[in-house]
Amino acid sequence: MIAAAVETKSLKKIFSKIKGQETLALDDVSLRVDTREIFALLGPNGAGKTTLIKILAGLVLADGGQAKVFGYDVAKNPKDVHKAISLVLGEERSFYWRLTGLQNLEFFGVLYNLSGQTLRKKIEKAANLLDLHDLDKPYQQYSTGNKFRLALARSFLNDAKLLFMDEPTKSLDPGAASKLRTLMKRLSREEGKTIFFATHDTEEAEEIADRMAVIDQGAIKGLGSLKDLQRQIANPAASLNEIFNLLVSAP
Repeated sequence: MIAAAVETKSLKKIFSKIKGQETLALDDVSLRVDTREIFALLGPNGAGKTTLIKILAGLVLADGGQAKVFGYDVAKNPKDVHKAISLVLGEERSFYWRLTGLQNLEFFGVLYNLSGQTLRKKIEKAANLLDLHDLDKPYQQYSTGNKFRLALARSFLNDAKLLFMDEPTKSLDPGAASKLRTLMKRLSREEGKTIFFATHDTEEAEEIADRMAVIDQGAIKGLGSLKDLQRQIANPAASLNEIFNLLVSAP
């Protein structure tokens, strides 16, 4: 059986607050994402979306349960996981602002043990696919959309099979957001990437996701395709927005 791109079982995360109080950020989260799938993690602010992505990317340790990426346990095999993934944030802060886009990609290429013609070809492919033509400009002059595209271009350097995106269109205008959604579909259909993205936008999730999980207060309230979710609430005509509002208000 082919390993899932992402699989979690009874995942749990507790955050401690002032005076010893604890907050359950993730509560018994179990889900599966298949390879080449576009999967949306749909939830309101504070639902646990970013926490789950950080655990799957190996940035935060879970307090219970298990998370696997392409069959590798995230906690036990972090190096294998990191080779297969790329974390793309809507507000990227890991690039050097005074360097050009090209210089930034060359820097990260060296970190991936790339150089010479191999590195140049990877950068050229990414730039052409992502319509990124301002590589000679300093990063600090990039628009929000181009900053995100540069982060995507970096994911091509290590041939990431799985892209984690946290609120990818959050800071984009409607036109740029539409272009990015089209690009996400291309990356999945043409490049074979698996995309796991967090969003609070039901229209965005319905437009591009093959399947989705509705999360609220750290718990999965619904999981599957739009038709699966319609069956869950016994309303085959319900829109995703109606389903979302119903599920997040449920106890």
